[in-house]
Amino acid sequence: MVQVDAHLSTGLPELDRMLKGVIPGDNIVWQVGAIEDYVPFVRPFCERALASGRNVVYFRFARHEPLVPEDLGVAVHALDPSVGFETFLVEIHRVIEEAGRGAHYVFDCISELAVDWYSDQMLGSFFMLTCPYLFDLETVTYFALLRDRHSSYATAPIAQTTQLLLDVYHHEDKLYIHPLKVQQRYSPTMNMFHVWDQGAFTPVSESYTITEVLSSERAGVLEAAGARLGVWTRTFLQAQDVLDELARGSASQEEADELFRRLLRMTISQDERVLALAERHLSLEDIVAIGKRMIGTGRVGGKTVGMLLARAALRQADPRWSKLLELHDSFFIASDVFYTFLVHNGCWWMRLRLKDPSDFQSEAERGRQRILMGSFPERIVAQFADMLDYFGQSPIIVRSSSLLEDNFGNSFAGKYESIFCANQGSRDKRLEDFISAVKTIYASTMSEKALSYRARRGLLDRDEQMALLVQRVSGSLHHNLFYPHVAGVGFSFNPYVWSEQIDPKAGMLRLVFGLGTRAVDRSDEDYTRVVALNAPNRRPEASRDDVRRYAQRKVDVLDLEANQLVSQDFSDVIQKSPDIPIELFASRDPEMERLARERNMDDICTHILTFDSLLSRTSFVEDMRAMLDTLQKAYGNPVDVEFTANFIDNSEYRVHLVQCRPLQVKVDTAVQARPDSIPCEDIVLESRGPIIGQSRFNVVNRVVYVVPSVYGQLPLSERYGVARCVGRVMHASKDNPPETIMLIGPGRWGTTTPSLGVPVTFAEINTVSVLCEVVAMRDDLVPDVSLATHFFTELVEMEILYVALFPTHKDNVLDKSYFESQANLLTELVPEGKPFEHAIKVFDPSEDLSRRKLKVHADTPAQSVVCYRDKPAAGSA
Repeated sequence: MVQVDAHLSTGLPELDRMLKGVIPGDNIVWQVGAIEDYVPFVRPFCERALASGRNVVYFRFARHEPLVPEDLGVAVHALDPSVGFETFLVEIHRVIEEAGRGAHYVFDCISELAVDWYSDQMLGSFFMLTCPYLFDLETVTYFALLRDRHSSYATAPIAQTTQLLLDVYHHEDKLYIHPLKVQQRYSPTMNMFHVWDQGAFTPVSESYTITEVLSSERAGVLEAAGARLGVWTRTFLQAQDVLDELARGSASQEEADELFRRLLRMTISQDERVLALAERHLSLEDIVAIGKRMIGTGRVGGKTVGMLLARAALRQADPRWSKLLELHDSFFIASDVFYTFLVHNGCWWMRLRLKDPSDFQSEAERGRQRILMGSFPERIVAQFADMLDYFGQSPIIVRSSSLLEDNFGNSFAGKYESIFCANQGSRDKRLEDFISAVKTIYASTMSEKALSYRARRGLLDRDEQMALLVQRVSGSLHHNLFYPHVAGVGFSFNPYVWSEQIDPKAGMLRLVFGLGTRAVDRSDEDYTRVVALNAPNRRPEASRDDVRRYAQRKVDVLDLEANQLVSQDFSDVIQKSPDIPIELFASRDPEMERLARERNMDDICTHILTFDSLLSRTSFVEDMRAMLDTLQKAYGNPVDVEFTANFIDNSEYRVHLVQCRPLQVKVDTAVQARPDSIPCEDIVLESRGPIIGQSRFNVVNRVVYVVPSVYGQLPLSERYGVARCVGRVMHASKDNPPETIMLIGPGRWGTTTPSLGVPVTFAEINTVSVLCEVVAMRDDLVPDVSLATHFFTELVEMEILYVALFPTHKDNVLDKSYFESQANLLTELVPEGKPFEHAIKVFDPSEDLSRRKLKVHADTPAQSVVCYRDKPAAGSA
């Protein structure tokens, strides 16, 4: 038995005697019927601790009256639980750490945390994370918990974790204590009822007294703890009751409106802009319906909110959308499930340590592995299984939907995983695959790209929980392949204007045949169809040969026999899909038909994916333009959507709106005029597009140039080394970073295939201002403009100018001798970069002998960029 410390006390000597003393590390939970029954124990505890020279800290966060008088000399820390679980917990632990070993603490009634967080589950997690920390520091801490207010999700973890759990009853002006748990101490009367009378705590043996006390306060004592309703369930049941009463005319609209606003904060968001949208477009009935499809408690996250709001806004704007939109039957795994998973699998503190970018690689990998090896409570697994029973063997997709994701200002595009589940095999196999998908997405919250994005945008200290959106995959089965007819991304504002006939405000689409993964990711050596919605037949390609060359060739599908996502040749997919109205999506290629006739080849595919008939013979363009315009008006901001479309016949179709989020793009196209008469010999780079980003006129402070002729000759393995070295160069001057960095290189930046370009991650080059892709590796490899991909979204958010440069095209210039002749700063900035000196040139233009500034002028609407050496300053050599 642990030695009792005589210097530690509750401040009530008789209570000390009853409990056999106080032990360093004791967490004492007072379970009370009312907060007033906790108050008499607080003051003596504080006064005794102060008299003994202890630090005493009072955490003040609840709505009830203060528990500790101001004149007592206790350190008071006022906190706001509404800032979120993580932020609140971190601040509590910071104070505890500063107070050091042996401090004494008084918490307000922690039942109110469940009210603020709308979750008994999170209250339980809070206690599990805080109580052991206090124990390790040998503190003594008082907590109050309201009896019979919580489900077992809160009471079970608290009872299991605390050292002392004391029931307090108030009956006929007397207080009674019933110790339910007193760890490492024992006496024959320890767990009996005790009455506090005239300073003494006396065991109560009379049955009639005990019965009267319990009966007066605990009429429902025999209710199973697991059946006791928590804050979350009680609120949703109340909402359903109010709806029923409204239908009968017996409830007030004011009561319904107040409950609606409360439920919005529980399930949707605490962001005021999002809440304003939700109040306009959702109803109390909508929120109750969402609650019926939720697993766990908490919020549903940004991606889910965007999808639900967009659908509601469209239906409100025009009743025809009720028919045109494919219905969704999604499920929502709420955010608290994520935090509870981290707590129960020992991942919480590992995740919390990831506040310093220098720790990302070492700590994050350990955290990801711990998550992937973790397990869920049986009750959550049972709900997962029930959900999968609902879907049967229909393919599903598990999508990330974090609290900060897809919000105003932060898209998190491509930072978290989304996993397709073909959902084939036995029930156990399908459940195993689904749980693996969930854990993979949870683990992606500790990926370097996600953490770097949060660090770059100042979000590491924000409450970032991961909710999940589980959707039925839109499409149909063709032989063994499951896919939609059309998928893509749409912008209500088109940042890529390649012709004067294109209206940026009309919006654009990026279309693919099959699953939309090829529309949002920088794919392999393949292309998509970019559509300007006011001029759908005007293509960026200049000739029929270009149309054929830059058509989509690969199709992403779910192979249900292989039980996985695969990429297959378009020709192979349509051979297995004779029921597809292929003429809507593909055009016959006269050249391929001629070759087939000449070579007597009946099995050759003579179609190329152009989507010409879809765009010209159906209402698809009109409908998508109306959709984007409606959503932009609803959001009061340009939007970015993901969608699929499936045709019932050659004209009737359904659109499945998968995602909607604010598009972080500036629509102001004011441009400073290009300088007159720039001498040709001073122009070092010029392009006529594609150009994406805000127009600008800047001085270039640093150039990082990957030499195309050298890079193209490197073995593939060394190209990865070049990519890593470029990443180090881009972050080499942290103390005094250049204001404007121009990064120039061959092929596609950010590709995963080094034969197509430089395989950097976006985090490695996120300090760039102007990003230039030079078509110089192969004649048939063109820069992929990547509109609406995750890579493009990063460029837009960071206000990076993207330039594609074709050195052999008219009005395009690349002065290789200028870039390759500058004094190379590579090894000065990155000493370990010496093996790549021949491939990477780094220089600061203002440091050359001529002292001539290098300037870049970009006029995006005109699709024009020029980079030139300015006239020498007066008096320069």
